[in-house]
Amino acid sequence: MAELRNCCYTETMQSKVTINERGALTIPARMRATLGIKAHDELIIEDTEQGLLLRPAFSVPIEIYTETRINEFASEEEAIGKLLPPEK
Repeated sequence: MAELRNCCYTETMQSKVTINERGALTIPARMRATLGIKAHDELIIEDTEQGLLLRPAFSVPIEIYTETRINEFASEEEAIGKLLPPEK
């Protein structure tokens, strides 16, 4: 899938799918083949202004920042600032 990262499609691929009782959906075989998506690949689903976006995760870990995590960053940044020499 890595070679698809910089690929541009001139034609939109669309397909109608149905979500089953468990919330699962099946990506059509043609799309999986075209995009290089295989069984057990991880995908990321996002809620965007245009609707749902489903994209390959590649193997880059993604962290969704909670308010708690954002506050941790802020406090760590403040602590580091106290250790740095003052700016001239």
